[in-house]
Amino acid sequence: MTGPVQGIPGEGDEGQTPGVVRGGTFVSLAELDERAGKASSGLCSLGVSPGDTIALLLRNDHAFFEASFAAATVGAAPVPINWHSSAEEVTYVLGDAKASVLVAHADLLRGVRSAVPTGTTVLGVETPSEVAAAFGVPGSQRSVPGDIAKWSDWLEGYDPIAEPSAANPLSMIYTSGTTGRPKGVRRLPGADDAEQAADYMVDVARVLGLAPGMRTVITGPMYHTAPNAYAMTAARLCGGYLVLQNRFDPEELLALIERHRITSVHMVPTMFVRLLRLPADVRDRYDLSSLVHVVHAAAPCPVEVKRAMIDWLGPIVHEYYGGTETGAVVGCTSEEWLTHSGTVGRTLATCTVRILDDEGATGPVGEPGEVFMRAGGFPDFTYEGLSQARADVERQGLFTCGDIGYLDSDGFLHLCDRVRDMIISGGVNIYPAEVEACLLTLPGIADCAVFGIPDPEYGEAVAAAIELAAGANVTKGEIEAHVREHLAGFKVPTLIEFHDRLPREDSGKMFKRRLRAPHWEQAGRAI
Repeated sequence: MTGPVQGIPGEGDEGQTPGVVRGGTFVSLAELDERAGKASSGLCSLGVSPGDTIALLLRNDHAFFEASFAAATVGAAPVPINWHSSAEEVTYVLGDAKASVLVAHADLLRGVRSAVPTGTTVLGVETPSEVAAAFGVPGSQRSVPGDIAKWSDWLEGYDPIAEPSAANPLSMIYTSGTTGRPKGVRRLPGADDAEQAADYMVDVARVLGLAPGMRTVITGPMYHTAPNAYAMTAARLCGGYLVLQNRFDPEELLALIERHRITSVHMVPTMFVRLLRLPADVRDRYDLSSLVHVVHAAAPCPVEVKRAMIDWLGPIVHEYYGGTETGAVVGCTSEEWLTHSGTVGRTLATCTVRILDDEGATGPVGEPGEVFMRAGGFPDFTYEGLSQARADVERQGLFTCGDIGYLDSDGFLHLCDRVRDMIISGGVNIYPAEVEACLLTLPGIADCAVFGIPDPEYGEAVAAAIELAAGANVTKGEIEAHVREHLAGFKVPTLIEFHDRLPREDSGKMFKRRLRAPHWEQAGRAI
């Protein structure tokens, strides 16, 4: 095992100093808290008050924690924005969330600055050299523009806030639905039953491997729900030692686990695939004996991939299922999964899961239906400004993420399909209606359908079926360029098919199943 690196307290010794490591820079939690306290005073000076929102356009960095902590201290909800988003998408989120402040890395800010609504205060964060290197950011774009206040200098002008707000809201993550427009999931004040809330947290901590003094690598971007909640909990509640990976690299992760003696890590199945693709001698090169808990979620995990991970790491691989709206509701250990192959877990003690048919009746054991759930003890939610959308996903006091599944005779949940057409690629939600709306703005496209197809690495990839207008001549390259101009790059279809006529019924409903089926059947997988 490699020895401790000089200048990073806590690395290589049992008596760790809680804090966050990015590259060669360590910042203790005490210092992060102090800087967040100063920033909270600064936010108050800008008129930020309980119930407001603070937007974060940041890669994984110390400033992400400082801004999140500061917002929560004044009772405002941090709103992480997917930094792959186009300027149009950023504008929408800032406006919909009514964000009074935007904290952004310098290079990301340059691409969206003109899209920031009037009245939103912008604070710039210098893009760290390691982050710039990881994402190919030119040195000239790392610095904060001269007319924008620099985060680190700005917060030093204030003393820590004297009276923190009683409210301490969780991040408001933007997710999307079949309308294609992102929806902000605003967490309402804490659960009414404090005892139930405490019991829920015990269950979640067990499943996710959250423990006092934990040592973890944050492998995914914190604009996603799971990495965000995992990182904030590990830091704020567990007093942990966190290592930020700029972007996922399988061998680097193994090296970080060995170097920092990591105990717990949260991943998605795509990461499992990439780790398993490493040659055996490379995987065997690293000492992973400190690792006691690996947990995954966010996308379906192929049975053969999950089994291979357990064979490699031992029975330390855990899984859970839930959603941004609901929190985790089921979970399972390696032993439970091995005896219930393909399950995503059993209902946690304070939670409820029901399989309902179209009439709202509970189906028999083993019979697929729509999965409705609720985590007792987890704060309720609303969609920002969209009360009807909130009502649309609720039945009998439970909520659905649009999945179809069944409960087996032992109460383990198995997922088998999705009601909605959402695509999950590498753990990232992609919503076809948004891509379709974009495609239909390209002259020459008469009709289109976007759907998910199997992908051996990412689980699913984006496919688009196109019907051209009479006499039109639109190329695949033009379609790709058009989507890339208006949407994030990961939403660009990887497969584009041209059809003389797309299969719509008279009512206007698209028979997407007919388009998807050949791809899934060819891969030997049901849809």
